[in-house]
Amino acid sequence: MERVALNADLDLSRIVYGMWRLAGDADTSPAHVRAKIDACLEQGITSFDQADIYGDYESQAVLGRALRAAPGLRERIEIVSKADIALISDKAPGRRIKHYDTGRAHVLASVEQSLLEMGLDYLDLLLIHRPDPLMDQNETGAVLDELVTSGKVRAVGVSNFRLFDWNLLQSAMKTPLVTNQIELSLIHSEPFRNGDLAFLQERGIPPMAWSPLAGGALFDGANPALLARLSEIGAAHGTDATAVAVAWLLRHPARIIPVLGSNNLDRIRRMAEATRITLDRESWFELYQLGNGFEVP
Repeated sequence: MERVALNADLDLSRIVYGMWRLAGDADTSPAHVRAKIDACLEQGITSFDQADIYGDYESQAVLGRALRAAPGLRERIEIVSKADIALISDKAPGRRIKHYDTGRAHVLASVEQSLLEMGLDYLDLLLIHRPDPLMDQNETGAVLDELVTSGKVRAVGVSNFRLFDWNLLQSAMKTPLVTNQIELSLIHSEPFRNGDLAFLQERGIPPMAWSPLAGGALFDGANPALLARLSEIGAAHGTDATAVAVAWLLRHPARIIPVLGSNNLDRIRRMAEATRITLDRESWFELYQLGNGFEVP
């Protein structure tokens, strides 16, 4: 599988396996989690996306048990995690309201907890999960620089940031931000028009795409014309609508990295099928139009 360089020292597989549902599976045993990881590795998918809050703060521990049971596996994969969302949870007694925290203490504590839960010495990539209205860019930028310098994090980026949020944080950092993980799909294509993708593309920064299948909304029958065309193209390539929806993102020159999540082993084993589809320009725009519900001007 193609790989995408985020900087001189870190690259990710072109498709990333998202683990936000990992703790919600009926089977969270190390053996079953390892089966999911192996299904990814067999296709060249070596990058895994986590966050401190996933699975109500349980997903990283589930992955950690699988990694501890398989010595040597860590060296074959890249692990992404995120910090700054503070959830209402039994694991945070006394917290009164969901909020964001990009302060030094919270970010450091989140990274240390991620390393502990997953049994790691370092994270390959840390993302600030959401823009924080109270972010002090100097404080947040300094702690991110410190995490890279200390070796606890190989690279840093953001998630759900607009270009002005990115510029604010980057202005206070010595370390370059390497990606922005944003929502992107056929029915959430605003970043193609509002400058978010253009901003990254101009700088040669590969975006990561969360919810590339719109959380399953592409297949719920709400847009039958889009689903029918995705299925038709998929059948012509010996695959299904899911692969075509992901291929639509891969076709973009910004080098979008889709983050795909599933607990179904059969679906996991087919994630790489999207990389075998290259959409021509008119097919790309046909799907774009069907997803938007309107013709381009």
